[in-house]
This record gives sequence, structure tokens and C-alpha cells, in this order.
Amino acid sequence: MALLPYSKCIFLCVIIFLFFTLSSVSQAELDAHYYDKTCPQAEKIISDTVLSASKFDQKVPARILRMFFHDCFIRGCDASILLDSTPKNLAEKDAPPNLSVHSFYVIDEAKTKLEKACPHTVSCADIIAIAARDVVALSGGPSWSVLKGRKDGRVSKASETVNLPAPTLNVSQLIQSFAKRGLGVKDMVTLSGGHTLGFSHCSSFQARVHNFSLLHHIDPSLNTEFALDLKGKCPKLNTNPSAGHFLDSTSSVFDNDYYRQLLLGKGLFSSDQSLVGDQRTKWIVEAFAKDQGLFFGEFVASMLKLGNVGVTENGEVRLNCKVVN
Repeated sequence: MALLPYSKCIFLCVIIFLFFTLSSVSQAELDAHYYDKTCPQAEKIISDTVLSASKFDQKVPARILRMFFHDCFIRGCDASILLDSTPKNLAEKDAPPNLSVHSFYVIDEAKTKLEKACPHTVSCADIIAIAARDVVALSGGPSWSVLKGRKDGRVSKASETVNLPAPTLNVSQLIQSFAKRGLGVKDMVTLSGGHTLGFSHCSSFQARVHNFSLLHHIDPSLNTEFALDLKGKCPKLNTNPSAGHFLDSTSSVFDNDYYRQLLLGKGLFSSDQSLVGDQRTKWIVEAFAKDQGLFFGEFVASMLKLGNVGVTENGEVRLNCKVVN
């Protein structure tokens, strides 16, 4: 067999080395035991902080779960949602979709405690992922082993939040949005079940009950009684910025009531209600409405998938979640 000239051999070796090096740094390997040796008390510190905040403010669980979704959908799960704006840059947290998230202070508080216990070790991105698991479990939902080892991003742009799934999207648009993050149809319907927690202001749904279309004043997919209730809480000339409605009838409990409400025509967002009007998704809604255990199992699987979106080694462990190092 003929030997390669020395120069060609060196060239090929460099190419092979770069290939494996870039492969290893582009996609981080997450591990449930990532902090076992470097910060074994990390999860307890985070869980205690989340529990304390949730007792003080019942809105915390829904807000932290939403924070995790919104963080992972933009640039992947890199805690870019936590970065503060600067004079030259409007950050994600100050974009309209995130103005009602509010509970950033919970993550900041956990980070302060972690920096005292294990300096420069636990990433802000991992804190959000662990906190999201904790608020689901605290609210009566399933628990799971969070995979850890994420790095924090250095970029946060409010303009990129236009890529978050809007409450007005139809099923095809939702499928496309989730597919861009490597998530399938079942993942989309499953993660939409996170709407079992929380509250929405009128601006996200009031178009459904006021001059909906040329043919219908009210969205015909809405339960009539429910629509009148929404119309009463959100009048056309609404002057109450706090007005709105809970996302399902057990809004502080993580359960499958969200899916049962959809089958009754009581989905608050048109994006939610659209899941019942499309054969690609209706069967999943029906299955979850019947079997809460099935929903819980699928939710864990989809949260683990979501937690892997855009995870890279090309970041840092912030000392302060609000600013890059």
C-alpha cells in the first residue's frame, strides 16, 4: 500500500483532529450527576429557594415553567432570558412576551446562594432547568432527574422573541415552530399542557370574543358560556391592566384538566383550542384528557428533550445571572 506524502498526512490529521474537536464542543453532554462531586448540595439549594418563593407568591410556579420554555425556544437553554438589557441592547427579558414572567429574582436568589456554596460552578441555565422541574413537582405534577451541564450564553436580544409560539398560531404553525427545535407533534401537544398552570391577561385572547371575524363576533370554537365569561372579564375597552383569566379550572395544580377543558371548548388561547380541531393533534388531547398518568410520563420525556435544545459547550458559567462575565 502506498504511503501518503508527509505534507498530506499532516493535513489529513489536522482535519480529523478539528472534526472531532468541533464535534465535542458544539454539543454538550448533559449528565444527571454533573454536580455530584463539585456541588452536591446544588439541587437542594435550588429546590429550597423555589419552595420558599412559591409559598410567598403562588404565581411563581407558572412563571418559572414559562421562563424555561421561553429560554429554551430562543438560542436554546442558555439562560439568555436572564440577562439584563444594556444601553446598547434590549434583552429578551424586556421583550413583550416576557414582561409578565417576573420571577427572575427566584433564579437570581438561588444563584447567589450557590456562589457562596460552590463558587463559579453551577450555570444559570441549569438552575432554570432544575427550578422548572421543581415547580411542576410542587404543583402536583411528576418529578424527574434533570440532566445538567449546560453553559450560559453571552447574547440576549429582545428582537428574537418573535420566534416564540404566539397564542394565535394554528396547528400547522405550531408544528413548524416546534420542529425547528427538534420537537415533534406529540412533544408540542404535551408541552402545551404546561398551560395547566397560570393566568393570562386579556391581550392574549380578547380578540376571540370581540369582532372575531366578519361572520362571527365570537370565535365559534369557544364554548358559549365560557366566551361570555371572558367577554365580561375583558370588555372591548378594557381599562384594567390586571384583568384576565386562569388558563384552566385548576390553575395552581399541575394536572390534565387543561386537556379536558379543551374538549369542552374552553381553551383560553386559539392556539390551544386549535389542538382539538386538527386530526393530527386531537387524538393526543383525548388520550391525555382520559389518562393523567400518560400525560405525566410524556411530559417528563418532552421536558428532557426541550432541555437539550441548543445546549453547547461554547458558553460560560456566569457569576451573576443578570450579566455576562
